[in-house]
Amino acid sequence: MNIHEYQAKELLAKFGIAVPAGHAALSVDEAVAAAKQLPGPLYVVKAQIHAGGRGKGKFKELGAEAKGGVRLAKSVEDVESNAREMLGNTLVTVQTGDVGKEVNRLYVTDGVDIAKEYYLSLLVDRATGRIAFVVSTEGGMDIEAVAHDTPEKITTFTVDPAGGFQPHHGRAVAFALKLKGSLNKQAQVLAKQLYDAFIATDCSMLEINPLVETDDGKLVVLDAKMSFDSNALYRHPDIEALRDTTEEDPAEVEASEYDLAYIKLDGNIGCMVNGAGLAMATMDIIKLNGAFPANFLDVGGGASREKVTAAFKIILKDPAVEGILVNIFGGIMKCDVIADGIVAAARDVNLQVPLVVRLEGTNVEQGKAILDNSGLAIVSADDLGDAARKIVAEVKKAA
Repeated sequence: MNIHEYQAKELLAKFGIAVPAGHAALSVDEAVAAAKQLPGPLYVVKAQIHAGGRGKGKFKELGAEAKGGVRLAKSVEDVESNAREMLGNTLVTVQTGDVGKEVNRLYVTDGVDIAKEYYLSLLVDRATGRIAFVVSTEGGMDIEAVAHDTPEKITTFTVDPAGGFQPHHGRAVAFALKLKGSLNKQAQVLAKQLYDAFIATDCSMLEINPLVETDDGKLVVLDAKMSFDSNALYRHPDIEALRDTTEEDPAEVEASEYDLAYIKLDGNIGCMVNGAGLAMATMDIIKLNGAFPANFLDVGGGASREKVTAAFKIILKDPAVEGILVNIFGGIMKCDVIADGIVAAARDVNLQVPLVVRLEGTNVEQGKAILDNSGLAIVSADDLGDAARKIVAEVKKAA
C-alpha cells in the first residue's frame, strides 16, 4: 500500500525526523488557509499523487506552457493561483504514463533554502533477505539519470535484521553522502531514525528524495515516499486508514474487498488462478503461445463460490478481455466449489467470451462433471499447456 507525501512526512515526524512545516489541502480555500499558517514568504505547492516525477510533470489541460506538479510560490496569492491550476487537472509524469493522474490533493509547505540535495532510501532486498540502504550525493529530480549514467555515484549496503541497525551503518551513510562535522553526525542519527521507522511500520520502501542540506547547516527531509507490506496492515490500523483508494485502479480496489489479489495488465486473456506461483506460470505460458495476459488474479487457497463469482465479474469489467483461462489446482481449494462458482458467474454475467478451464486436484471429477453438465460453452483442458493453446485458439476463432 502506498501513501501520499504529506502522510509519509507526518509518520516520519513521529520518529523525530526533521521535515518542513506543511498542511494538506483538498480545495483552493484550504490551500490558502494552509499558506496563512506558515511563516513564508516562500511556499511550495505540491500535487499529491501516487507517482514520482511530479516536478518535471505537466498538466494535460494547461497545454505546452504548463508548469509541473511542484511549484514555488512567493505569496499567498501565488499559492491560490497555483492551487486553482492544479486541483482537478491531470498531471502526467514519467511514472503515470500518458493517461496521467487527476490531482485531488495538494500539500502546501514552508520554503527551504537549499545548499545541497542528496538521495537516501531503504527497501527490502529480497535477494539477501535484508534491508538495503541506497545512498547518493546526487539527489533531486534527475536521480534516474544518475542511476543510468553514473551508477558509481550510488552506494548500496544491507542491514541484517537479525543484528539490526548498528553505529557503523550510520557512519556508512554519512560517508557515502561525503558529509563532515555536524552534518556527518546528523546523517548518522537520521539513518537510525529512518531504519526504526521502516521496521516499526512494516515498510517495504522508504525513499527520501531529496534529502537537503539547508543554508544553516541542517539536514531536512524535503520529499518522502513510503510503501507498506499489505500483509502486515492488520498490525497498523492507523496506517491502513491512510489508504487513498482514488489513487488505485477501481478493479484492484474491488478485488481487495473480496480478498482477491488482482493486478491489471495490458493483454487480452483474462486469468483466474489459485496461487501466485501458478498464476505466474499461467501468464508465462499464455505469452509462450503468442497471446498476452490481461491480468494477474489469484483467488487464494480457500475461495468460496461467491469469491469466484466476484473474480469473474472483475475480469470481465476489463473491455480488453477477449477470453478467460481458469487454471485451478485443488488442494485446500476444492474443484467442485470452483466449478460451481464458474458456472454461476458465467450465467450471472451472460458470458460472451471464450472460456477455457483446467481443473486438477481435490474433487476434480465432480468439478469437471459440473462444468460438462452446465449447458454452457466451456472448453475443458487436460493440463496447463493444453489450456493455454486452447484459449489462444478460441480467441483467434472468435475474432
